[in-house]
Parts: sequence; C-alpha cells; structure tokens
Amino acid sequence: MATILFCPITFNLAEVTRMIEVARALDPAHRAIFQGYEEDFAQLIRDAGFEYRALRPALTPAERDQVMKFDQGKTLRTPFTDEFIGARVAAERALIRQTDAAAVVIGSNPTSMISARAEGLPLFYAVTWALTRPQVDQTKRMGLVRGSGWFARAADRVATSALRWAYNKAPLAPRAFRRVAVANGVRPLKTVVSLLEADRNLVAVMPWELDGFTLPDGYERVGPIFAHIDAPVPPIVTELAARPEPLVYLGLGSSASRELALAAASQLGRLPVNVVAPIRHYLKPGDVLPANVHVVDLIPAHLLGGLVDAAVLHGGQGTVQTACATGIPFVGMGLQPEQVWNVDVCVKQGNAIALAPKQAGSPALADAVRRLLAEDSFREAAGRVQRAYAQEDGAAASARIIEAAVAGR
Repeated sequence: MATILFCPITFNLAEVTRMIEVARALDPAHRAIFQGYEEDFAQLIRDAGFEYRALRPALTPAERDQVMKFDQGKTLRTPFTDEFIGARVAAERALIRQTDAAAVVIGSNPTSMISARAEGLPLFYAVTWALTRPQVDQTKRMGLVRGSGWFARAADRVATSALRWAYNKAPLAPRAFRRVAVANGVRPLKTVVSLLEADRNLVAVMPWELDGFTLPDGYERVGPIFAHIDAPVPPIVTELAARPEPLVYLGLGSSASRELALAAASQLGRLPVNVVAPIRHYLKPGDVLPANVHVVDLIPAHLLGGLVDAAVLHGGQGTVQTACATGIPFVGMGLQPEQVWNVDVCVKQGNAIALAPKQAGSPALADAVRRLLAEDSFREAAGRVQRAYAQEDGAAASARIIEAAVAGR
C-alpha cells in the first residue's frame, strides 16, 4: 500500500472533481489523502469519502480573484510573496513527511512544483492539452484574435508568437517562486509554464484533440476526466424535462462571473425553453432572473443525458467534457485561451457553437441556442462524440500510471 497525496486548488470546482475521479480509480489498497487551503469545494472531497487536510495560509477572496486574473493572462500581479509561498511549501513538505506520501498528484497547485521535488517525490498533473508547453510550442494560431479574414489570421499569428515567448521563455513567474525554490534546493521556477508542468503530465483529452501534435517526453494521453458527483438529479430537473418545452442547461463552473451569469440568463429568458442553472454562487440578494430560469445548486451533470436538449457553457474542460460524454450539444463562451480552445475543438466536431463572452447578453446567444435545438446536425454530432467518449476512461488510465510509478519506486 502507498499513500498518494492529491493537491487540487480547492476553490476550483473542475480541479477538485477531476482529482476525486482519479483518487476513486486507484486500487483500494492505496491511501488517497487530499490537501487544500480554501474551503469552497473541500466538502466535495469529504463527501466522496476521502481524508482531507486543511493547510494554511489560505487566500482571501480578493487574492483569489487576483490569482484567477493571473491564470487568465489578465494581470501580472499576484499575492505570492516570499513569506506566503515559503509558508505553503513548508506546510506541504511537512504533510508529505507526516503521511509518508509516495507520489503527489496536482490540479494546478504551483507550490507542489517545489514541495514534491524538494521531497524527491514523483509529481503528476492531470491536465488539459490547451496551454501546455508543447501545445503552445506547436500551435501557429491560438485563437487569441477571433475572425476568419486575412488580417485576423495574421494578427492571431503575431499574438500567438507573443504568447509563446511570454509563456515559455519570459521570466514572468512571480519572483517568490524562484527564491523559495532555491531555498528548498529545487531548480528555480522562472517562466509561467514552469508553474504548470509536472514531471509526468497526464493529458486528459480525446485522441482527435492531439491531431497534428507530437507529445514530448513527460506527456502522455490518458483520456477525458470529468466529475461524477454522487448525488441524485434534483426533482425540478426531471419535472422540467417532462414538459413540452426544450430544457437547456446553463453551466458556468467556478471561473465565470455574476455579469456573465445574469447576461446569459436574460437571453435564455427570451426563448420558449426552460433552463436549469447551477449559478447560485454567482448571484446576489435581489437579483431577478426570468421566470423560466430555475436556479439550483451543484447537480450531477453527468446524469443529464436524455433530460437536457442543449447547454450553454463557459468552456471549462470539465463542463465541456461532461456535455460531450452525455451527448448534449452546447454553446461555449471561452473566458480565456484554454477555454476557447476547448470549445473550438468541439466546434470542429460539430457538436458546439462558439461565441465570445461579450455576446452572452446579445441576441447571438439566443440565436445559437435556437440553432442547437432546430438543426439535426448538432444532435447527430453530439451522439457520435458521446459514443467515442464511452470508450475512454481517463481517471482509470491516470490511476494505473501513478500506481506503476509508485510500484517502481
């Protein structure tokens, strides 16, 4: 038996649920322990039956917003001081020793890049393909500038080249990571990509997402990994699904905004549909939504196949993969390059329509949903993608790779 330490960012829903799926797929002889700093989705870990260790220091809400903006490329400012990073690395190293962990599995917890290596443990990262080092290196156009004309294409190539340099070459990582890494005897983390690349990177995507790409050493495809929340479908969902009007799912994950949620709900309110929307965490007291938009808490989206006719999503990997696995065509509004990429991959497969976030409050969103509901091609493509997903199990593949590495030690 070995102890595997899972380190998701616990205010990121997709990371928490992805790590739970991998932990569930481990041989029961192993011991899975989770660590985290913020409490947002830590209860999901406890509810799944796993041991959870709350560490400090945690980020304040304002600091979390700043980290999200850094992750989305909207700012270079972060709350990552030497004291903050040093304290987290010390807490993680102590936990590794206390639990006698044999491996570390991360979502995107950057201090694990220091703590796991300082303790000499193999470090695994279950990751989307978009915005990995090889994806950025090998992509001519990242879709940073939208449009199909020659000027847009040329501008996108220039923007992609700039991103490639900034991401892989420029010393843009917060300086605290360099200094704390050196203090812990680890190679300094200088670039943005150095904060996002483990020793073994488990690429959680379908085969067609890697068409035209070459995986370098340290990268291997495992297949999609998305949440299977252990909860029943709320009665309101089955009730709405039984009505004659189409049912639309509005899923914006944990990285969208109140403004986007309200704008999308307003447009969906103009359609002759019913909407189930787990967006309560974005709303404030006094917010008024259209009568056909039914707000719910977190629901088991993997069980919505056959109940929901179309979806409106923010483009996060978890929500996109769940829609694909359940055969639901969707509108995707990527909020940052990784999410834009996730949506565009599905547009090529024919089961999605891409919009810009600023179109959430415009008639373009309502028009796109009408197309999903009226045109058979989207449903047919969604069914084909669903059948392909049924042949994949990224969590199980990840677990076998981790177990083999631990056994080899």
